[in-house]
Amino acid sequence: MNATDVDPLSLAIAPPPDETPAERAAREFAEAEALRISNEIDEQIRKERENEKKKKRPVKLLLLGQSESGKTATLKNFQLTYAKREWIAERNNWRAVIFLNLVRNVNYILDILNREMAAASLPSPEYIGSSDESSDDINSSKPRLKFKEKHRLLKLRLGPLRRIQTDLERRFGATAIEPQSTTVTTAAPFGSEGPESSRRTLNEFSINSRNGWKSAFEKLRAMRAAARAEGNDNALRKLQETDDEIADVIAGCRDDMNAIWEDSTVREMLSRGKTRIEDSAGFFLNDVERIAVSNYEPTDDDVIRARLRTLGVQEYKFIFEHGRTAGQEWRLYDVGGARSSRAAWWPYFDDVNAIIFLAPISCFDEKLAEDRRVNRLEDSFLLWRSVCDCKLLSRTQLILFLNKCDLLQAKLQRGVRIRDSVPSFGDRRNDISTATRYFQQHFKEILRQSSPVQRPFFVHLTSVIDTRSTAVTLGAVEESILRDHLRRADLM
Repeated sequence: MNATDVDPLSLAIAPPPDETPAERAAREFAEAEALRISNEIDEQIRKERENEKKKKRPVKLLLLGQSESGKTATLKNFQLTYAKREWIAERNNWRAVIFLNLVRNVNYILDILNREMAAASLPSPEYIGSSDESSDDINSSKPRLKFKEKHRLLKLRLGPLRRIQTDLERRFGATAIEPQSTTVTTAAPFGSEGPESSRRTLNEFSINSRNGWKSAFEKLRAMRAAARAEGNDNALRKLQETDDEIADVIAGCRDDMNAIWEDSTVREMLSRGKTRIEDSAGFFLNDVERIAVSNYEPTDDDVIRARLRTLGVQEYKFIFEHGRTAGQEWRLYDVGGARSSRAAWWPYFDDVNAIIFLAPISCFDEKLAEDRRVNRLEDSFLLWRSVCDCKLLSRTQLILFLNKCDLLQAKLQRGVRIRDSVPSFGDRRNDISTATRYFQQHFKEILRQSSPVQRPFFVHLTSVIDTRSTAVTLGAVEESILRDHLRRADLM
């Protein structure tokens, strides 16, 4: 063989010509060990690439529950906790929403005050100081409420807030209007078998799935962007002047808003009508001094508490900035919770990783806003049963938030008895720990009886307007959903 025909690589890896049997065994062992290590490294790289592919698939999370159960507040907590840069960029957009909430608080009281003052002026000895239908059992021996000249003046001076409410509601459209009634008589107008069972119901409703705070803010941004792009300084100036005028009118009414809320006669009027506006979503009258100023800027807590109704289904995409799923895209779906909106939920049941179901347990003695015949707790039980029973969701992780525990505790401390509204509660202790255990067990039993397959019961006691405790809860939720997300990806 010619020397030029020798492969240099073959020479380099060839064993020494005088290799002994012991040296050969050692060499072969070393080569086998090197190959094993190389294969392990290759396998690790393969697994890391597979995991990276899994992580790139977005995590889909659906938020379900009746209207005012805390779904949007939970969504905002996700953004605050995991997408802080986007949260900060959007925070000031909530200023007008908070103004609207505050003005509606005041106008709601003015509506009742107008009605009561008119009734008090009638020469009827039967007047007891409330025309609210919920106060039928009020003791008729209570003396008349004594309205004075200051109440008439307060109504007069707070009159401009009517126009401000109208202007802001026009800006936000249908999302600013709360439901007053519905023709839907079932808690879950979607079937458990499949789309065919709910198609007829779906056709009965006109759901605008682009309505919500996301769409409202996009509309406002688009208006400003269009004006800038066109160089339309007049349009920009008009928009700014409108914002400034709204803030100035509200700031000018600050003292009178405080006065009407702190007035003892007004408080008695609300109490006789069993009206606790302070427990409702979007209540800001305790913060008038801070909010009713021309240069007001919302805090994180203000934004969490702000109320803007969701219609249809809204999709929100976040890239988590930290946590176990940092860099992962999450898609959260916030739904309208009124009975007339629930038929629109069905298309989002497919291919969803998890559902957070929010049940406001403080509402055991309240009625649905859209149907005053239906107890809110009973509606949550029925809706939870329908979700658990849905075969399309049989492999979907269900996470239950027993929400508004802070309001439940306050209500129990005021002496409100659960058994008066929930007879099955019986003679149990009327305290927060007993109540939460009772409600938790009831939801757990519904899951056990209704679920097509056996599945774990994930439950959290929450008050989602408390951002600190909710951040801890969301950390546990993220971990649970991540494990299930990776498990599902392994099966695909």
